[in-house]
Amino acid sequence: MRNIKIQVPARVCFFGDHQDYLGLPVIAGTINKYLTLSAKPIDRPFFEIQLPDLGQRLSISIKNTVEEKPPADYFESGIRHLRKQGAQFSQGYAIDIHSEIPINAGLSSSSALVVSWLRFLCLVGNDFEPPQPKTLGHWAYEVEVLAFNQPGGLMDQYTIAQGGLLFIDTDSQQSQALRVPPFDWVIAESGVAKKTLTVLAQAREKQQKALAVVQEHQSQFDLKKSTQNDYDRYVHLLPPDLRPYWYATIHNYALTRQAFSSFQSKPDIYEIGQMMQAHQHILADHIHNTPVALKKMLKSAQNAGALGSKIIGSGGGGCMVALVEAETRQAVIDAFLVAGAQKAYPVQITAATHG
Repeated sequence: MRNIKIQVPARVCFFGDHQDYLGLPVIAGTINKYLTLSAKPIDRPFFEIQLPDLGQRLSISIKNTVEEKPPADYFESGIRHLRKQGAQFSQGYAIDIHSEIPINAGLSSSSALVVSWLRFLCLVGNDFEPPQPKTLGHWAYEVEVLAFNQPGGLMDQYTIAQGGLLFIDTDSQQSQALRVPPFDWVIAESGVAKKTLTVLAQAREKQQKALAVVQEHQSQFDLKKSTQNDYDRYVHLLPPDLRPYWYATIHNYALTRQAFSSFQSKPDIYEIGQMMQAHQHILADHIHNTPVALKKMLKSAQNAGALGSKIIGSGGGGCMVALVEAETRQAVIDAFLVAGAQKAYPVQITAATHG
């Protein structure tokens, strides 16, 4: 028996927002903002969980094996999944989970919680061999998304479990580590709560409908082989309400591939900034996931010298990320704050996690 401390980073999607549920690739990375899980052995057969950030306390029996009902929460879902993998639990723990990752803000606080919980369970499972980071990420996806029939993809869980900067092919579920460029980044917390499930559900439904209409008329159409010309080639087939989402599907994919090519070599900071701006234009004007207040903040950051800036995650509110030069970093931070952001601060992309 021993005390346990686990730190799990936040996630930022740089390219490919609203693409992973289409089986298209994303480029995402982890940053130096962390959720921390601390656990101490106790002489009671329970996981006694304190969540001070939420003002909650949970008590889960380690002997409870009743699983006929759907899981009540991510903690129960994680235990069930680990039991299916062969883990057994015999030691109780008092657990404190504290996070500097803002909640409901686009930095994947929920996925960080799930990944940290699964890492803990792997460590305390009797005679259980912890999996490699990629496998842990897939387990987290099953525990968080599939177990609750949520509309999201697997980007968050895969990125947080593996760490660093990743290109993730969400169709094949393969990932490739990218060299982290020596860029400066700023995160701004807007203070506007995200509307994750609403925005995700609408965007997913309409992008999938647009693709289905095109494939109904052109059965050989392969989205993974698409080019930007395919927007103009097939847009006439779509009703007006689906055309913006068709544009997003085609052009976001093209941008992600272009960014991947750049990151594979020696990325030019100005080119990456321009691609981020193009990505944000699609998110705001075609996916419609950027509220007016956040548009104002992003514009202010650009005027202060940000090379590129965008909303993070599903949208409707939450955080933003800006690519900056060292000499303009503070000016961009100040601009975000003056425009109404609750917080703004510099961050770094963290190193990869090793199993």
